[in-house]
Amino acid sequence: MSPHTRFIPSYSADELAARQLAGLQWTVAHAFGGSPFYRERLSRAGVEPGDVTSLDDLAKLPFTTAGDLKDGYPLPLLSVPESEVVRIHASSGTTGKRKVLAYAQADIDAWKHMFARCYEMAGLTREDRVQIAVGYGLWTAGAGFQLGCEHFGAMAVPIGPGNMEIHIDLLTDMKTTCLASTASMALLLAEEVAKRDLQDKISLKKAIFGAETHTLKMRRRFERLLGLTESFDITGMTELYGPGAGLECPAHEGIHYWADFYILEIIDPVTLAPAAPGEIGEMVVTTLSKRASPLIRYRTRDLTRLIPGDCPCGVRLPRHERLLGRSDDMFIIKGVNIYPGQIASVLEEFKGVSSEYMIHLTRKDGRDRMLVRIERGRNSSPEYDQNLSLAISEEMRKHLLVRGYVEILDPGTLPRSQGKTKRVLDERDLGEEY
Repeated sequence: MSPHTRFIPSYSADELAARQLAGLQWTVAHAFGGSPFYRERLSRAGVEPGDVTSLDDLAKLPFTTAGDLKDGYPLPLLSVPESEVVRIHASSGTTGKRKVLAYAQADIDAWKHMFARCYEMAGLTREDRVQIAVGYGLWTAGAGFQLGCEHFGAMAVPIGPGNMEIHIDLLTDMKTTCLASTASMALLLAEEVAKRDLQDKISLKKAIFGAETHTLKMRRRFERLLGLTESFDITGMTELYGPGAGLECPAHEGIHYWADFYILEIIDPVTLAPAAPGEIGEMVVTTLSKRASPLIRYRTRDLTRLIPGDCPCGVRLPRHERLLGRSDDMFIIKGVNIYPGQIASVLEEFKGVSSEYMIHLTRKDGRDRMLVRIERGRNSSPEYDQNLSLAISEEMRKHLLVRGYVEILDPGTLPRSQGKTKRVLDERDLGEEY
């Protein structure tokens, strides 16, 4: 990464720590003074703004949760007068009230700058054309990709996740060079391009994708079918502005996050104690300049780990591992805690299956049953299905300490998604399986 970048800063460790402390002090004072919720929560914890004198004092601050956002509906955590709110976005939650976040103009300006860093990190230039295939409207994704693209100076081609015909037309006619989407949408579009034999008629070189966990096998498949030279995993959430909170760098050794805009902690999701260095835990974020809806130790439920040391790419901002799943995606079967990502890691070891899988949980005769449905690789023969399913089942038992049944399906059998693919179907509470 060139030291002469337009958007990505280069801080020494002391400079970054000083910026974080100043931002933390500002955030606590701002939230205490502007938000009845935060004033009550901080006072209950025995904390006043003047008590924050070092970054170690972060541990004194109470956690904020998704439940707090839902309880505060329609404008939770609001810390400025409503007259300062210029926009709202909401999460894609499907139960109860949505999590609505308010944005002041300063928040929009910060977000577009963070996102411009992502385009710069991915090596794009003002000559690139970015085909945006994520949701618009209440969701942050489309607005964020477009806002950052325009601030960066590349051409935005805003479509959204639907209408495959428009996507195909503009891939070929506009010669777009970068795809912005979820991993699932990238795979769906890649399979459509391959089915229509259009690889020689498109000009895609890069993809920036996020919003869901993915397997490396899935990633390599859409890279190959779309003829990409590179793809980049992006992070973010509605609560933390939206997508653009960090990006995988060209070294592909973790995701650089914008530590001058927020502090990232990793905690044990059960004990809430700090995770040991390098240990996987839940990501907790505290914003440093967010005006309308600041976050103080917000529990994201995303699982990752911090990566120590310097990155070969030359960017000096810290890194975390790509998101490995969510603590609330965990399911328990036969007394064992399992994350979908653990099963995906086992499937990575087998060349005869594709990246697409679904976990089906049922109960029969009072016993839980786990069936993993996996699509066969396109170059694999069905005659090996039984041996392959037994081998995968045995490998899962070794890694997960619980047995699961495996069913090999024809390619294209499992449903595809333009957004986040649902990997777990839990029907154990629907009654016995017959």
